Amino acid sequence: MSFLHILVLSLVQGITEFLPISSSAHLILVPQFTDWPDQGPLIDVAAHVGTLLAVILYFNKDVLAMVTAVLGRRDERAAADRRLFWYVVVATIPLGLAGLAFYYSGLSDALRSMKVIGWTMLGFGIVLYAADRLAPTERNLGDMRLGGALVFGFAQILALVPGTSRSGVTITAGRLLGLNRVDAARFSMLMSITAIMSTGLLAVIELIRAENVMLGMDALLVVAITFLSALLVLWVLMRWLQHGTFLPFVVYRVLFGILLLVLAYS
Repeated sequence: MSFLHILVLSLVQGITEFLPISSSAHLILVPQFTDWPDQGPLIDVAAHVGTLLAVILYFNKDVLAMVTAVLGRRDERAAADRRLFWYVVVATIPLGLAGLAFYYSGLSDALRSMKVIGWTMLGFGIVLYAADRLAPTERNLGDMRLGGALVFGFAQILALVPGTSRSGVTITAGRLLGLNRVDAARFSMLMSITAIMSTGLLAVIELIRAENVMLGMDALLVVAITFLSALLVLWVLMRWLQHGTFLPFVVYRVLFGILLLVLAYS
């Protein structure tokens, strides 16, 4: 792979993974707008490693608190941290089961089209706008219960359709539950740790099947660039949401979705 190819793929993955604009859609569209071949499962694994490291580092205090609480830490915050850990686990189960069904049924490949991405970018962008505009913002993660975690989990299944956006649809679910913007995004990002791990596991299976598990320089570059870009995007996004709304991302989704539909149907 050329350095330009590596740079573009890494930046696309790093920038779009945590924004509510669908990383899978943008990665699918890269080869459609260029003459580059598919990057293959090794690069997919490397990109997921980069984003996984970024989200774990950014939310290291949350991750450490949840893990130590589950391992037996006892203080006034331990119960809440332990409950949050199990909510993340519960919210991941629906995606894991549905993801396996999509993967082995061939639906994952069947839905990788510009028309599908155009409609999902447009439609779920409007849904995000409605949820962010109309839902209350007085609740935080401490108010969430098991039912709310399941709402997040079942919403995440929709992200298996390219263009929906895992972060976008889960943040939408959080806003519909009345969570404030920061905590809706925070839980979405904590969910992404297990979601990225499960997605990366499928890519590892592909690597093993192809008998190609050597980590080369291309993959190392992808890990590094994706990690740095994703970490920067997380920092900007979480600070933006302290005072801003999701409107800029909605506008981007709607305009991009319309463009893709015009191209797909013309």
